[in-house]
Amino acid sequence: MPAWALADQSGYWSFQDYLSAYPKQQLLTESFATRVREAAEPWALATKKPVQVAMLVPDIQISDYWVRNKQSFILRLQEIGLPFNLTSYSSHPATTHREQEQQLAAALNSDPDYLILTLNSLRHRVLIDKIMTRGRPKVILMNITTPLKHLGKKQPFFYVGFDHREGTRLLTDAINQMTGKQANYLMLYGTRGYVSQARGDEFISLTAKQPGFIMRQAFYTDVSREKAKQAVLQTLASKPNINLIYACTTDIALGAMDALKKLNKEEHIILNGWGGGSAELDALANGHLDLTVMRMNDDNGVAMAEAIRLDQAGKAHFIPLVYSGDFAVVDKHTSATELERLKDYAFRYSKQ
Repeated sequence: MPAWALADQSGYWSFQDYLSAYPKQQLLTESFATRVREAAEPWALATKKPVQVAMLVPDIQISDYWVRNKQSFILRLQEIGLPFNLTSYSSHPATTHREQEQQLAAALNSDPDYLILTLNSLRHRVLIDKIMTRGRPKVILMNITTPLKHLGKKQPFFYVGFDHREGTRLLTDAINQMTGKQANYLMLYGTRGYVSQARGDEFISLTAKQPGFIMRQAFYTDVSREKAKQAVLQTLASKPNINLIYACTTDIALGAMDALKKLNKEEHIILNGWGGGSAELDALANGHLDLTVMRMNDDNGVAMAEAIRLDQAGKAHFIPLVYSGDFAVVDKHTSATELERLKDYAFRYSKQ
């Protein structure tokens, strides 16, 4: 594992370690998860004014994860009947820090009650620290389920997402079964930071003690489909014995798929997705992708809506600090009936 990743990793509680350290949070998480899975309870309290929410999301990418999260968040709040106004700011995954800071400044100027954003780099952490010192708005960190240790007891309002390490462990188990724990593989990271660490470096760590697993090459792709394609073409030109490509995101998986199609090697090299959004499931159904770990996507948006609802009702003590949604591993042999069942639940709001 790269030295920078080891250093960064020490700044987080893993999701499971956090729950082990704080057993009461385990109970809160379980009861909250039940609330997320169930139908919305109608809002019955009087409200003086709509709740103001600002959301910053890197949704300009092929993966529909972020767009679906926003849709499910909006639709769950509407189903609850809690009046709200949402201002949303979009970006690319590799947007510069300066652009991100400009969006954040604009969001803060509107004085929202809740600010929803993600955290993927050390620079993001600095921004979070600055917001936390203000005391307002309440911060929801999306797509991260590992609390920041340095914040101590003064944590954000809510961490929400799908635990990257748990998803990677499930994916690794499935890949081990497919490969018999024997593989020469190419690692395709996204951007340098938390997600690449938790999905990519975690896979390296989990397979490091398996002598038959050898990483032959690794690239950072900036979550670019074209960069991922070029990385695969370049690697296979010099290392033709690669038989597994580990992709850390949807866009990367589709770029690798493009390269394998071009080289007519789809039947010879195992390729995974990560997340199980519409693009990945289509690729899986068409035989271009071998497997993926599928997030029950709308859990994320529903959880944010339910956390705000409880807070507005004066019941913040029922909200866990961290919520992680459910996963399912699917592959090219998963039946159409089972896949439809999973999709019906995962996209129960965002399919509208």
